Amino acid sequence: MAKRQLNRRQNWRIEKIQGERAARAAKRESSAVEALEGGDLGPEQTGLVIAHFGVQVEVEAREGETAGQVFRCYLRANLPALVTGDQVVWRAGNQGIGVIVAQLPRSTELCRPDSRGQLKPVAANVDMIVIVFAPMPEPHANLIDRYLVAAEHAGIRPLLLLNKADLIDEHNAPALNALLAVYRQLGYPLLEVSAHHGDGMEQLQALLDGRISVFVGQSGVGKSSLVNSLLPEVETRVGPLSEFSGQGTHTTTTARLFHFPGGGELIDSPGIREFGLGHVSRADVEAGFIEFNDLLGTCRFRDCKHDREPGCALLKALEDGRIQQQRMNSYRSILASLPDNSY
Repeated sequence: MAKRQLNRRQNWRIEKIQGERAARAAKRESSAVEALEGGDLGPEQTGLVIAHFGVQVEVEAREGETAGQVFRCYLRANLPALVTGDQVVWRAGNQGIGVIVAQLPRSTELCRPDSRGQLKPVAANVDMIVIVFAPMPEPHANLIDRYLVAAEHAGIRPLLLLNKADLIDEHNAPALNALLAVYRQLGYPLLEVSAHHGDGMEQLQALLDGRISVFVGQSGVGKSSLVNSLLPEVETRVGPLSEFSGQGTHTTTTARLFHFPGGGELIDSPGIREFGLGHVSRADVEAGFIEFNDLLGTCRFRDCKHDREPGCALLKALEDGRIQQQRMNSYRSILASLPDNSY
């Protein structure tokens, strides 16, 4: 069923109500911070944001006697919005509540659009993005390639993870093998696992150890099941595939950071159906397709759009089989989805 379109007045009223709610929350937060800072606060120390709840975040202490303990903290009003994975400076207060006084620089930032299309960070300091897909719901190269472009743009190492490998059968195997062959040929790390049966999970754990990773992928691919298998003590609610649509139902509601016993962290983030690339330019998209790297700048025309132009190096590579049609289709689809001013 199609979503009902809101008129301008309805959109204005929704934004007004949300703005008023945000203002009230900010006022309450400011009062709480003032009350805390008016009391006895401990010395400044470093911490790690492991979850975000409205105007409060959960911070794990990284030093001193409280190292490893988790505290609810308010943010000072002059701080930017924090996300899971942020490293911060904070001060402990009374009754287990603290105040974050500074945000440390981020090494990487993973973003996606909110309900209004505004790009918002969802995880920080991630150094591996695990792109999860499965035989069901049917994987789409275009979505996988969007994640890969986003990973390349953010400077984050990607890992392609085929979950539910036990569901591969004679009907879906040919299409899946063809899909995977393209990424293997490009040299992307790729692993096939089954969270349900445990196949390949030790190899996955070895790749995750020592890194801060985030799982991304459409609903129903088994991200929560993977977390349950990797961290049995963590209860992450698992939702079934919708029988009507074949799409999954989102079950994780907030990004949360977990520690692996052997080192490294996992940020379990809400599933998203389509990854937003509105913040990238045409050049960024081209750079995200790694097989284009040696060809860019060698076309006959400097402003070549790689569509029908004579002397196009990409079209010649496509004809010669050095670029796969599947990837060229994704490239064109991603470009078509960008704002006009990105060209």
